[in-house]
Amino acid sequence: MNDSSRHYFSMKHMDYIYNIDNNITLNTTLGEMNATGIAQIMIPQELFLMLGLISLVENILVVAAIIKNRNLHSPMYYFICCLAVSDMLVSVSNVVETLFMLLKEHGLLLVTAKMLQHLDNVIDIMICSSVVSSLSFLCTIAADRYITIFYALRYHSIMTTQRAVAIIAVVWLTSITSSSLFIVYHTDNAVIACLVTFFGLTLVFTAVLYLHMFILAHVHSRRIMALHKSRRQATSMKGAITLTILLGVFVICWGPFFLHLILILICPTNPYCKCYFSHFNLFLILIICNSLIDPLIYAYRSQELRKTLKEMIFCSWLFAM
Repeated sequence: MNDSSRHYFSMKHMDYIYNIDNNITLNTTLGEMNATGIAQIMIPQELFLMLGLISLVENILVVAAIIKNRNLHSPMYYFICCLAVSDMLVSVSNVVETLFMLLKEHGLLLVTAKMLQHLDNVIDIMICSSVVSSLSFLCTIAADRYITIFYALRYHSIMTTQRAVAIIAVVWLTSITSSSLFIVYHTDNAVIACLVTFFGLTLVFTAVLYLHMFILAHVHSRRIMALHKSRRQATSMKGAITLTILLGVFVICWGPFFLHLILILICPTNPYCKCYFSHFNLFLILIICNSLIDPLIYAYRSQELRKTLKEMIFCSWLFAM
């Protein structure tokens, strides 16, 4: 592993793809000219570390707030809590990897090739688990909002706490298992194809639910108002809008990376594609920014969560004094 290389799921796979024709890696030393003569975009390691630490703290606060406030103990917030944990995987892997590389570059850490390989495997699994679980929980929240809006009177019997916990367990088990398999078979293009397909199916599934929700929401809201449940309807639609924002940010932040994967499949040696590949470190910054922005969206859209976060920060400030 190059001392300054970064490898979000999976550096090993990216190295394999590029070594096919040019015997180069996707992540050369930042700013170094690769075999095509295209310079990699330089991103200071300190910026990765700073963004990683900020997003890690933010998501820890979100998880702690949901655990602390009993008013937030509902299926939707359980799923949001899991989404925050998914973002934490990105933050933790980024911080660990950046610290590891900084210490190694400054001669403060001596490691063997076997240790580097193990670090690659762990970080790759964390990142892959993060993207698979994030997409899964976005779909789960979309389905939860759909049930809340169109089956409002039966919601609590359909989406029970036990079912929510079971869904969470299945998503995490599937994410970790699939991620481990992806890393084991990282040299197979089918891995990239599976990830890209899963990303596309997730967007289609969510888009279909939203299309149905927003087309029929007006008609359904009149029925709910007739039953004196207008407040529940407003809350449900607010949750749906929040998820729309989350999904939009996810697509913006992860979209360039998935386009990167698609181009690896269809034109790995094309000069224009290689020019796009040279911006890979910027795509990593966007991925980290997604983990940083999500907690801000949670706090902005949920008054209860925002109130709890303020209390926690204020109490921490008083304790520090």
